[in-house]
Amino acid sequence: MYIRAASLAVQDSKKAALMKATLKYLAGIAGPSGYGSKATADEVTEDSASFVPPCLTAIITGATSGIGFETARVLAKRGVRIVIPARNLKKAAEVKGIIQQESPEAEIIVFETDLSSFASVKRFCAGFLDLGLPLNILINNAGIFSQNLEFSEDKIEMTFATNYLGHYLLTELLLEKMIETASETRIQGRIINLSSVIHSWVKRDAFCFKQMLNPKNYDGTRAYAQSKLANILHAKEIARQLKARNARVTINAVHPGIVKTGIIRAHKGIITDSLFFIASKLLKSIPQGASTTCYVALSPQTDGMSGKYFEDCNESTCSALASDECEAQKLWRQTRALIHRRLYQLTA
Repeated sequence: MYIRAASLAVQDSKKAALMKATLKYLAGIAGPSGYGSKATADEVTEDSASFVPPCLTAIITGATSGIGFETARVLAKRGVRIVIPARNLKKAAEVKGIIQQESPEAEIIVFETDLSSFASVKRFCAGFLDLGLPLNILINNAGIFSQNLEFSEDKIEMTFATNYLGHYLLTELLLEKMIETASETRIQGRIINLSSVIHSWVKRDAFCFKQMLNPKNYDGTRAYAQSKLANILHAKEIARQLKARNARVTINAVHPGIVKTGIIRAHKGIITDSLFFIASKLLKSIPQGASTTCYVALSPQTDGMSGKYFEDCNESTCSALASDECEAQKLWRQTRALIHRRLYQLTA
């Protein structure tokens, strides 16, 4: 009887906490940072603009649309040099023009890159490093959602290849440059992995590396959630490694909120057109969705914070699985072994 009563009390407490968090989100009530769900990328960076060091360089994936574009636009507005790896060069050129129309002094560099391809990511990193530029900020923003099972040129499920593996390799190949830049300039480097609250849907027994590479029973929503969980675990493990090296570089994961982007419209399995219309009244705008990324990238309040999970411009709590250090280390080892094996095949 006592156990049942205690269980009910815990359930009631969780429901109350969820209701409180929901009301706070809908009302846009500010958290400890001074910002809430209604804050925009322009607003959170305007307050910290005077603290932004000059001559910063940021690489932003997925910057030709949605949150990535808004992030690039706002950071360029704050004087940051922007590097855009993009599959579609024509679209990237249009984005460059739009940003420079608003910020004529902005420096925008574009590379043709396919994040789902190990060879393409490796070429991009080599090309960027050849420029001899510093690297202060890396924003692993790009993400896809695929309803159907597709494979990358490396014969890996496309969502996992793009959302997680491509960003893992990008970070690995550029990490020493970031550490070097931070050491020389004494300006802390910042890496940001875009995740999603949907990561919490993944159960431990459904998070199997080999299955994610080549799933037998594909489900688009599950694949997307798994990739977003992997993004958080990646941030946790790299944060641990950077701390052990005493490097002046941080890495964090962010949940942008449920935003009105192409990815949400692609989730036909979850949101029908009619439900999307109703739900859209509660969704964040793209400027609001980009706010947490920009906050973590530029705010002095996040200085020194690493291995954390942010939403609505405030530190938040991720799932127990996403916080599991052993799981993070295991995923990192499995990913490193896979990528090094594939890259060796490419150069053999």
